[in-house]
Amino acid sequence: MEGKAVKAILFDLDNTLVDTSLAGEVALKKTGEILKSKLNLDDDTVRSICDKFKLKLLRESPDRPPGTSQDDIRMCHWAESIAETTGGSAASDLASQCYYLWKNSRLELLCLTPEVRDLLRQLRGQYKLLLLTNGDARTQREKVEAAECKEFFDAVVIAGDHAEQKPFPSIFQLCFRMLQVEAQDCVMVGDSLDTDIQGGVNAKVRATVWIHRADGSELDGPVKPDYTVLSVLDLPAVLAQLQ
Repeated sequence: MEGKAVKAILFDLDNTLVDTSLAGEVALKKTGEILKSKLNLDDDTVRSICDKFKLKLLRESPDRPPGTSQDDIRMCHWAESIAETTGGSAASDLASQCYYLWKNSRLELLCLTPEVRDLLRQLRGQYKLLLLTNGDARTQREKVEAAECKEFFDAVVIAGDHAEQKPFPSIFQLCFRMLQVEAQDCVMVGDSLDTDIQGGVNAKVRATVWIHRADGSELDGPVKPDYTVLSVLDLPAVLAQLQ
């Protein structure tokens, strides 16, 4: 990893700076209580509905019919999950109630911890910082607003606003231009091997740092990060090695 000093750090958002997975699980539990009371379901049936919803989220395509919003798609996920599990149709008002309870509960829990805020303040004094997040543009903007994190970054790039998202080099090249740096000036930090780390490799950044959560995926594929840490709070030790 010989080379010039790092000038900029690109951060992923979900499960890197904010614990989106935990927020989603808590939101599902709240939504499950509504399902249980409204439909008089047992715990196993409620769990099955929620598991189906999570699976539909994972399989969600970035492409959707014209005129259809992310909210529409995810309300449909709830309606289908209820119908597939119970064998009956789900009332649209119940699917809507489930979706907005899950969505709003998740957003309420998305925040930068005091430790992460302190880290970003510290790093902002030494490096240019950019937040680069994949996903539906409106959904990700809502997360950025909920987490109140704009103040810590020189720029925020929501890849859903652009033609290509991580891991395509074009979205990274946009970031480099915004920060007025070269690829080799930058470190990419994120939890996804397929988008964050592979994207950093594709864009030829100085180094990639993988946040390997204890409950996350294992490093058993072709994508190899330069550094692996348990938390973004471990980043200063990596940066010290790169100077």
